[in-house]
Amino acid sequence: MIDSPTPPQPISIARKLASFRDHWNPRLIAELNGQEVKLARLQGEFVWHAHDDADELFLVVDGELRMEFRDRAVVVRAGEMIVVPRGIEHRPVADAECAVLLFEPAGMVNTGNAPRSDLTRDRIDRV
Repeated sequence: MIDSPTPPQPISIARKLASFRDHWNPRLIAELNGQEVKLARLQGEFVWHAHDDADELFLVVDGELRMEFRDRAVVVRAGEMIVVPRGIEHRPVADAECAVLLFEPAGMVNTGNAPRSDLTRDRIDRV
C-alpha cells in the first residue's frame, strides 16, 4: 500500500509576511510544478533588468507597486497583479512599503540579466 501524502494546509500570507521586515529579500512560501511562490516586502527602487527565459508574476498583497518599463509605468494596487513577459526590461518601484506575492520558475535570479549587486539573491530562505 502506498503511503498517502500529508494533506495540504492553508498558508497564512499575513503570518508569513509578519515573520520578516527587510526589503527586496524574497522568502519562499510554496513550490508547485517547477514554480516558486515567494513573498517580498518592497520599498524604493529595484534595478532595471529582464528575465530572458521566464515570465514573472507580481500580485500586490498590500500597498502599491509601480512597475516601470522603458516606455511607460503601470501602477498595481493591492488585490491586483501584473505579469511581466520574458525578455521585457522592467523595474519595480515602491514609493511606500508594499508586499507582493511572486510566481517565478524555480532557481530564477531576482536581478535577471542586470549586473550582480547587493540586491541579487542566490539563496532564498523559506518562511
